[in-house]
Amino acid sequence: MVVTPNPTAPGPASPIAVNETDGRRVIRLAIDPGFTCLRGLSPKRLRFEVEYGLERGTSANSFLFDAGVNAAGQSVPPVLVHPLGASFAEPFLAELATLVSPEAALKVVVGHVNPNRVTLLRLLASRWPALMLVASNAGARLLGDLWDQRSPTASDGADEAGPPLPPIDVVKHEVSRELAGGHMLTLIPAPTPRWPGALMALEDRSGLLMSGKFFSAHLCIETFAEAHRGSSEEDRRYFYDCLMAPMARSVEVVLDRLEGLPLRGIAPGHGPAITESWRSLLADYRRWGTTLQQARRSVALLFASAYGNTAAIADALAQGVAKTGVRVESINCEFAPSEQLIEAIRSCDALLIGSPTLGGHAPTPIVSALGTVLAEGDRSKPVGVFGSYGWSGEAIDLLESKLRDGGFTFAFAPIRVRFSPDAATLRTLDETGTSLGRRLQEEQRRSQRRSGGGLSDSRSDPAIQALGRVIGSLCVLTARKGEGASALSGAMVASWVSQASFSPPGFTVAVAKDRAVEGLLHVGDRCALNILAAGRETGPMKQFLQSFPPGADRFAGLELQASPGGQPILPEALAWLEAQVTARMECGDHWILYAQVNNGAVLDPSGTTAVHQRRFGVNY
Repeated sequence: MVVTPNPTAPGPASPIAVNETDGRRVIRLAIDPGFTCLRGLSPKRLRFEVEYGLERGTSANSFLFDAGVNAAGQSVPPVLVHPLGASFAEPFLAELATLVSPEAALKVVVGHVNPNRVTLLRLLASRWPALMLVASNAGARLLGDLWDQRSPTASDGADEAGPPLPPIDVVKHEVSRELAGGHMLTLIPAPTPRWPGALMALEDRSGLLMSGKFFSAHLCIETFAEAHRGSSEEDRRYFYDCLMAPMARSVEVVLDRLEGLPLRGIAPGHGPAITESWRSLLADYRRWGTTLQQARRSVALLFASAYGNTAAIADALAQGVAKTGVRVESINCEFAPSEQLIEAIRSCDALLIGSPTLGGHAPTPIVSALGTVLAEGDRSKPVGVFGSYGWSGEAIDLLESKLRDGGFTFAFAPIRVRFSPDAATLRTLDETGTSLGRRLQEEQRRSQRRSGGGLSDSRSDPAIQALGRVIGSLCVLTARKGEGASALSGAMVASWVSQASFSPPGFTVAVAKDRAVEGLLHVGDRCALNILAAGRETGPMKQFLQSFPPGADRFAGLELQASPGGQPILPEALAWLEAQVTARMECGDHWILYAQVNNGAVLDPSGTTAVHQRRFGVNY
């Protein structure tokens, strides 16, 4: 245990206590007298959900207000805001026990409800018998549904019946509660399809918003606040793209609500607090959402999820769709009003519906939503079915058979995932969503060409013709991440490539947002640039320009070499460079990556570089 003096609020805090179990730590960060952050840290990826894909570990934030008296001299119990999940249960409970007596009437503000969080809450209720929960209306309902529910992955004898559900203080609308030591806590329901029970908390004196999932980033970091905006910018954008983008309309409603609050900082459920650039982050959320909502094509994503596994499948599909510039309208059928469901079904260009299987059946909200789809859905629009299951999967069979009998056309084969998806499955799901999004975009382009009388008018623009004269070397960009059976790999033909620096040696490459390999090219990832030789470029281009089905191995049947860092090298290439991505910049429908070279070689000193000649600057 390390002890340092308390910092002044609300600036960055320093660890003053550490509790560690199996490499997962919980540290104590003093924010203000009587106001402490308990942060769980894991340098390794804890879960396979898509939002952990950058594999930079994670940090999870919980906040404790000490017991004491309020301004009126009344006794106030300790209040815990946003308890950690079960992944940090042992070190978290050990640290909390040093701060809160087991006899205390601990109040717990539950800002996020899922089975993992409920497992931790049950442990809290066992150790603090006088526990009281504070939750939104939807959160209270979820707590009731999940409290005695047993996970299908629990072994025999595990997850046995625990303490009864504690009393719940239900927050139906924004309300302020006076705490000890002059603190005032304002509780703000912030429901979304993915987190219907979301509840934010604003500590009035410091102006610190404990925002839960909003504005989060998965990275392992000890300091309370980020050093500067750029230190976690990519992580927060990635989190947004994974989880917020499919429900941009709901996120916009939450942002509108935050506009009138006296904020001076944001402490999300994951990652460092934002005390300097929080206004910029709010603006970014609005800008990203506006871009999505302006999309002409949309996919309705209907789902219910008992243990979070079906929701994880939905997240991965939605992320893949959104990469193509198609808007996703995510709807949790357990909480969505019927008029919202009908509007989404009527207005979408494709519809995906997912369900868990519970006791051999689909949940009632999904059965009801299916009936609405059959009654209101357009048979000319593609549909897709997905779901998780423990032992059988009847819910997926029901969805498939009813939609087929109803005359719908399927965009892809029904997706069945036993329990939770692993990294490879998530990658396949992402590519499945991307394939659907591309199909919808191509249909839109064909429609525009027909209505425009043929060739796109932009090709007659002299500037577009001139842009097409910019040439680049023909290359194959390859990437491999991970080890053994869990390793992921990808490749793409690249011609928008340029040397970018002498010292350190580096290059830039443009990668379309909907490329499958894009997910392996974040800051810190390694890749290889295989520069093709003139006269020998046909074979590699034929291999990597073909259309791959979701989850397919791009290197199947090829004899590859490996760079010192384990990146795939094509033996027929003219030369290769191994590099590490150090920066990404968003440029319209592409990402520009800057990578610093650390290895390379010329394989054919007598050869020349293949180049890509174009006539127009509107395609490759």
